[in-house]
Amino acid sequence: MIVIRKAEYVASAVKYEQYPVGGLPEIAMAGRSNVGKSSLINSFLGRKNLARTGNTPGKTQTLNFYGVNDQWFLVDLPGYGYAKVAKTVNAQWGPMMEAYLKKREPLRAVIQIVDIRHAPSVEDIEMQQWLRHMQVPTMVVATKVDKIARGQWQKSLNIIAKAFDIPDASLILPFSAQTGVGKKELNEALEEILGLE
Repeated sequence: MIVIRKAEYVASAVKYEQYPVGGLPEIAMAGRSNVGKSSLINSFLGRKNLARTGNTPGKTQTLNFYGVNDQWFLVDLPGYGYAKVAKTVNAQWGPMMEAYLKKREPLRAVIQIVDIRHAPSVEDIEMQQWLRHMQVPTMVVATKVDKIARGQWQKSLNIIAKAFDIPDASLILPFSAQTGVGKKELNEALEEILGLE
């Protein structure tokens, strides 16, 4: 298990030159703007307000780097697919994300976050296909599972798996920032990806 002894905000970047140097491994979090990404990050790192949970979805317009235990970075990617975000911002978003996902050597994997209550959106599916095309190792986490009855999880996970062309719904991790469901499993998965002892 990764014991989170230290978690701190390190940098926000829009350009490659602004990324932290030093080559520590990175895990990036991607998801739609209101999917509960900040809540997941705060819950996982055991910090209340490290990643800002905004009332205005689509507020994160930069890549935010959080240093964990001085060993690795959790990178919060800008939320995608929020209609109210200015077109110019959406136009910048693509190249910024592409530069990061294509060129970033220390990137080990992307955690793609979806809301278990909704079938994946067009943007979700595009993101999944793009990550696959780029051959970026990707894990799908379905958040907000506390919002639906446990008996419905499987049905919802099956819908997500089908949309994403994932062969087995059990590869998708159910997660709740409220109840802590999935936190241990996410921790173990990241430990394995990062190769931490």
